[in-house]
Amino acid sequence: MLEPKVKSEGLSVRADELLGLSPELINSVRDSLLEKNQTRTRMIVASLRASEFADLLQLLSPNFRRRLIECIGSDFDPQVLAELEGDIQEEISELLGPLSLANMIIRLDIDDALELIITLRKDRQWEILKQLPSELRNLVEEGLAFPKDSAGRLMGREFVAVPSFWTVEDTIKFLRAADNLPNEFYEVFIVNPHHRPIGKVSLSNILRNEKPTKISSIMLSEIVTVPAIMDQEEVAFVFSQKDLVSVPVVDQSLRLIGVITVDDVLDVIQEEAEEDIMRLGGVKSDDLYSAALQTGRSRFSWLFLNLITAIVVSIVIGIFEATLEQIVMLAVLMPIVASMGGNAGTQTMTVAVRALATKELSDTNAMRVMGKEFLVGIYNGILFASLVGGVAWFWTNSLKIGGVMAGAMMITLIMAALSGMIIPLFLQRAGIDPAIASGVVLTTITDIIAFGVFLGFATLLLL
Repeated sequence: MLEPKVKSEGLSVRADELLGLSPELINSVRDSLLEKNQTRTRMIVASLRASEFADLLQLLSPNFRRRLIECIGSDFDPQVLAELEGDIQEEISELLGPLSLANMIIRLDIDDALELIITLRKDRQWEILKQLPSELRNLVEEGLAFPKDSAGRLMGREFVAVPSFWTVEDTIKFLRAADNLPNEFYEVFIVNPHHRPIGKVSLSNILRNEKPTKISSIMLSEIVTVPAIMDQEEVAFVFSQKDLVSVPVVDQSLRLIGVITVDDVLDVIQEEAEEDIMRLGGVKSDDLYSAALQTGRSRFSWLFLNLITAIVVSIVIGIFEATLEQIVMLAVLMPIVASMGGNAGTQTMTVAVRALATKELSDTNAMRVMGKEFLVGIYNGILFASLVGGVAWFWTNSLKIGGVMAGAMMITLIMAALSGMIIPLFLQRAGIDPAIASGVVLTTITDIIAFGVFLGFATLLLL
């Protein structure tokens, strides 16, 4: 029997079409808020998930956000706070007030509660902590003691751990009777008498075995643990390398104190990727929702540093002032060399920074990768030197100027390719995040090389 053919040509389904938030819904919310129709507003947003409601708040203006929060009132889902961006999260927290915010934090998982409290001002943190029950307050304060962006701050405190001498029957009875289990979990950790993890068992494996079976006989003993002080980016790398669903977190005594699940790591991967992109562009953080003055201040220092490097490049050009005065055409042509060098270097730098972040580039293969980029520089150098040199010759009717362009282009593209690889490696060895400083250093070096080589060749060959 022939299967029916499904015509897939021209089909395109976007993610937002599968979710509850649409432009029509957003406009409906705005209209109902303008009409002060609370019943209609509540009906419109009732079906939205926490993440979708958070997106809705971020798309609305501050005035509409305030109206919507007032309309929802006590029905506001605390999970929405955990989904909001930093600036909007702080704004909504101010609108809710200390008491309402504390009541919402009580209903959150400990990792989400901790993440929310961290975004608040110090005085605000203390005000909220005083409102929390003592047990939760102790857990939050313990979490705040861990380093920023560490596994200790990322982990959840609710997990399932059983002793190795239990049977499958004992474990199932415990899972049914216990009232403090996580809402969702996929693995049960096996611990020794010192509460150190020695293995894990998936729920499916527990259900497939007979009741008298010892848990220790079906557990996976090759278990990966992460220390609470490990950076969250390193934790994400462990998950990707080992294809983990969850990983136990241990303290200095190797005792089990928490667990990190794959959904937490997905957020980390996105955050770290965003952070690297922002840093490459000279932006400290995502300031899309920040005030204009605050955004301007945060970007000033990076722009000022770029100004300093631009002055350095201008000084290099000033050394060849006499050459430029005699052959004005050089001033027209030299930006071409600098632009090509900057773009070629940025291509290599982007690959290098990403490879360093994913551990694909290290001391063991750095020379091999650098050799490859050197060959790439030669390849592109020959092609573009021939192309640009010929165009310059035709344009100026001067073979010497064409030769200067060709030679400068060749050397610049080779050096740009090498610089794009060497600079991130050097910065990492120096303990500086390559994503932060590589761009400005590379731009300065490629500009100096491009202008210096171009004008140097011109001085030697044309004067």
